[in-house]
Amino acid sequence: MRGSRFGAPALLMASVLVATAGSAVAAPARAATPDTAALQAALDRVTATGAVGAVAEVRQGGAVWRGSSGKSRLDGRQPAPVDGRFRAGSITKTFTATVVLQLVGEGRLRLSDTAERWLPGLVPALGGDRITVRELLQHASGLPEYTDGLLDGDAPRDRFRAWTPAELIRRAVKDGDRDRPLLFPPGTDHHYSNTDYIVLGMIIERVTGRSYRTEIDRRIIRPLGLRDTRMPGSFPFLTGPHSHGYEPVARADGTVVPVDYTTVDMTVAGAAGEIISSTADLDHFFRTLLTGGLLRPAELHEMTTDPSGAGWGLGLETAVLPCGTIVGHGGGTPGYRTISFHSLDATRQVTVDWTDWGADAGPAALSLMTTALCPS
Repeated sequence: MRGSRFGAPALLMASVLVATAGSAVAAPARAATPDTAALQAALDRVTATGAVGAVAEVRQGGAVWRGSSGKSRLDGRQPAPVDGRFRAGSITKTFTATVVLQLVGEGRLRLSDTAERWLPGLVPALGGDRITVRELLQHASGLPEYTDGLLDGDAPRDRFRAWTPAELIRRAVKDGDRDRPLLFPPGTDHHYSNTDYIVLGMIIERVTGRSYRTEIDRRIIRPLGLRDTRMPGSFPFLTGPHSHGYEPVARADGTVVPVDYTTVDMTVAGAAGEIISSTADLDHFFRTLLTGGLLRPAELHEMTTDPSGAGWGLGLETAVLPCGTIVGHGGGTPGYRTISFHSLDATRQVTVDWTDWGADAGPAALSLMTTALCPS
């Protein structure tokens, strides 16, 4: 899961679920009272297989279960706070995409608009006149990944350096003074790209005259009352109740030790992965989104539809479980891993975050997700 670039759990989930996607889709499971014993046991397996701490919220119909397992610090005794905040990584992309699609619904932006239309000269040699907003949202632009050479695993090599979006885009499109080529012609393939969402954040600013952080706050965070959610910008601290996140760092003698990465400047992730949130806030956000509280029906349909079968809507991952189609997103940042997935009608929801630094607790988290979304 290292080298995730703000989205490892998401990509891992896609590979795990592909085995189920070829079978016929069963009718969605009937909402039931959560099996709290089974869910707690599944969450405990996340910490037993590598996580320092883990927290989760599961919603089935009107019933809610919240749980925690493990510790808030590697060398501490305090339990992981069930209402703790965490860095949710690439789940930021769904917030960014929601604002973009709101602007589409307002007639201020079109999915067919090109990057060159709104950001002239930003990526001209890389086909900015051919890359559309739709392709940026769906990871189909072909833009190279700006994080290459910038991270060790998920950890920025300079953890307190503040980055501007323009600096990040230059890393993507330039190799010294030479232009880097597109990975493929726009619209002909899919490749998970944080660069796409940095560009989208810049388009939001060009259209509205306000930063993507301001627009996410005024359009989503404040109206929904997401009290634990924020776009921190260059503020490096994780405030309020939270568990600590760790990254493996190799010493000169070859040994690997955990380094606390709870404090870090996440402008390196920007509109692609800087958000801080909680399990309750993320479930609230996705529930409001999927039930029509943030987008018009036309834009919500665009967001949740995956015509290519590549596993991507517009800012959402799509997958198939035995009990039906699910949508959501995953995220990976220094020390934190998150998955947040939901039935299309939002009657079944799960968000789980865990902190690990060595062993891979991802498969156990995915098992918890299946237990939560497909209750027997």
